[in-house]
Amino acid sequence: MKRFEYQITTHSAEFFKELVYFCSEDGNCAMEQIPSDQIDKLEGLLNEQGASGWELAQASFGKGGLMIFWKKSFAPRDADGSGESTL
Repeated sequence: MKRFEYQITTHSAEFFKELVYFCSEDGNCAMEQIPSDQIDKLEGLLNEQGASGWELAQASFGKGGLMIFWKKSFAPRDADGSGESTL
């Protein structure tokens, strides 16, 4: 069976000040014009985590910034610590 570990990271609105999804009080949502440097920052963050083996599971945007949920699969270790399955 596949096993996963998870990591949650938060990123300030100061860093992603123009990359936030806004919803009005009546529930209408629209993506604001996003400058290319903000897209580049997010892409860099995703690539950095991806290079470390983390996969994006979900991203949540809000006024305060961005919360990202990551997951990474790992092989269960057997009794001798080799990581090889004995099944």
